[in-house]
Amino acid sequence: MMEITAASSPIGSEIFALISLLVISLGVLLLLRYYLPLRSTPAYLTVPIFFALGLPASIILLVPIDLASNARNQDAGSRGIWLPERLLLVSWRISYWLTFGLTWFILPILAEFSDSGYRDPKAKLIYSLRANAQYQAIVFAAAIATMIYIFVSYGVHTESFKATVMALAYCWCLVLAIYLMGHGLVMIPRSLFRNASISGRLRRIQVDAVKIHDKMEEAIQTLDDLEAQVAELAKRKTGSATQFRDWIEELADETHLPESRPRTLTRRMSVPEVNVPHVITERYLADLSRRLTRARHSRARYLDEWDHLLQEATNVQAILDSAASKRIEIGQASPNAPFMERVTLFTPYTRYLYRYWFLPYLRIFLGCFLSLASFCIVWSEVTKSINPLFSIIALTIVHHPTSERGQIGFAGQVIASCWILYMCAAALTSLTVVKVWRGRALVRRNTHGESAMWYAMQVAKLSVPLSFNFLTFLSQDIYINTVFYDFLGKLINLTDVGAWFDWLFPCFILVPVCAAIFNLYGKVANCTGFGGVIDDDEEENESGYGTGSWREGRDLIERELQGHSSLGRLDQSSTDRRLHVPNNPNNRPAPTLSVPPAQRASSPAQASRTRPSAEPQSQAPKEPEDENFFEAFGHRVKNTLDTMQTPKWLQNAGEGMKRPKWMGGSGDSEPSGSGGDFTKWFGGSSRDGRVRL
Repeated sequence: MMEITAASSPIGSEIFALISLLVISLGVLLLLRYYLPLRSTPAYLTVPIFFALGLPASIILLVPIDLASNARNQDAGSRGIWLPERLLLVSWRISYWLTFGLTWFILPILAEFSDSGYRDPKAKLIYSLRANAQYQAIVFAAAIATMIYIFVSYGVHTESFKATVMALAYCWCLVLAIYLMGHGLVMIPRSLFRNASISGRLRRIQVDAVKIHDKMEEAIQTLDDLEAQVAELAKRKTGSATQFRDWIEELADETHLPESRPRTLTRRMSVPEVNVPHVITERYLADLSRRLTRARHSRARYLDEWDHLLQEATNVQAILDSAASKRIEIGQASPNAPFMERVTLFTPYTRYLYRYWFLPYLRIFLGCFLSLASFCIVWSEVTKSINPLFSIIALTIVHHPTSERGQIGFAGQVIASCWILYMCAAALTSLTVVKVWRGRALVRRNTHGESAMWYAMQVAKLSVPLSFNFLTFLSQDIYINTVFYDFLGKLINLTDVGAWFDWLFPCFILVPVCAAIFNLYGKVANCTGFGGVIDDDEEENESGYGTGSWREGRDLIERELQGHSSLGRLDQSSTDRRLHVPNNPNNRPAPTLSVPPAQRASSPAQASRTRPSAEPQSQAPKEPEDENFFEAFGHRVKNTLDTMQTPKWLQNAGEGMKRPKWMGGSGDSEPSGSGGDFTKWFGGSSRDGRVRL
């Protein structure tokens, strides 16, 4: 009797779950340290972001434990890691409601609070509430409509109100999760297959170099213009500027000297026009502070991307050059380099074997494996509405089909965690390639607080619907006994509309999957005029300059590595650019890109003249990420109409026409241009302006 009690005790499982939570917390802290400057980031940002990342990770761990814990009266040996029902219910309540509050209220308000630009906390809070008012109004209106439907169908009680809140949040997040996951299931294996080709990888790096270089120039130009406004504003000693003297001096102290920043040839030869209003208000200063903060982070983002691109291009070119020598030399690391960069485990020959042969074939293997995993997920999404027995994922998880209650063991739990992790990774990876507003991006040690809050909100938003969607891959007699289904699933399936939506909508994953496979996004962009120009097979433009081609990117990278870039060199201590540039004794020398002379279409000087840098702007330009599809389309239509010339047949339409004598004409042929006054058609003269009847 004592042996049975000891065997069914959950102490071992509780210790394992506690250790797993500690490992997850440590991983979240390391992730925060990688992307955020923890010392300068306020606690009201780091604490919510920590919970917004840690709670979804715990849900990935909690779902497999819940699946194995539904066999409550059976021997624990066949259930793997399991927890008591009460503990599971408390865990689900804490994880779900904290995630719900972070997603819909806390993170949106704090994100706008940190991005407001005001100095007073009260003004920041008012701005944040005003910015979220429209978003919260739409959510509240949808909740009211859903609540009326549920109250009419199932009566007014507490469960109906809870079902309204939980079902509405689940359905909206499921729509976003299915679309992003479908796109990511295709993008992840495709990127592995593409990177398996070393030459193709270098070609794509060269194509991306043009785009990143242009965006970097625009970001630097935008920051220069904004800091010029601050410098002009600091010169004012009288008027309304005296009320905000401390604020203006604070903005001026945060600006950098022009000599410490790279300046292109165009920016060195031009002086931007500064437009500062005569009356300085708190709203103007807040808007200027907000744009300055965004411009600094945008500049840091593209500088980091440019450095990473240069380092990657150097490494890939070194791999290509090693085909003849069978050796890859990396030189001596810098004393200030991280520990992992100073440790070398390979010899030059083994490094060649690893990078030239092993990694490409490993990427092909992982691409095939993840392609099969993506197919299994899509297949299970489609077939679960037909017959759950066709689900491939269920076959990989349920290893004890003959057992009545203990169907899932420890191996099934590990596989289930891997499935959920891959589904979440596919959805979150799509966010990195989708162009979001305000240019949000994750930058190493320099991520904007508002961007970090936004990405954390997406992680918290997508974890719950993907986890419950994963449960529906299994047989109904398995997941219907879980605590997660009792807590969330019953409320989603409370109405027929919710049940049918949860059952049929995942089939629409075929839409983003097919769009990504057949490159529907690129075809639509090319049809509407927003697609990029690929001139690999274009014979008219052999050089490819001005079209964003790989040839131009190749020369940009080569000039930068050789120290002849128009951007110049940044001060390493002030900007923390971690590129190991060649000919630097403190860094590990990286091989330069070798371009055959026969393939060079033009010299670097010609390239710089052919493709000018960003033009100076009279006022603070609008960030390219802020321009949506309709604005861009309207600008293209307007530019087309402005540059359109009148056809010749329309220009000569009035020539050769004779005016009758009763209208005062002489009967001779007159060009229409000579009678520009409208009164001449009524016999009047343009000299006296009278009308003759």
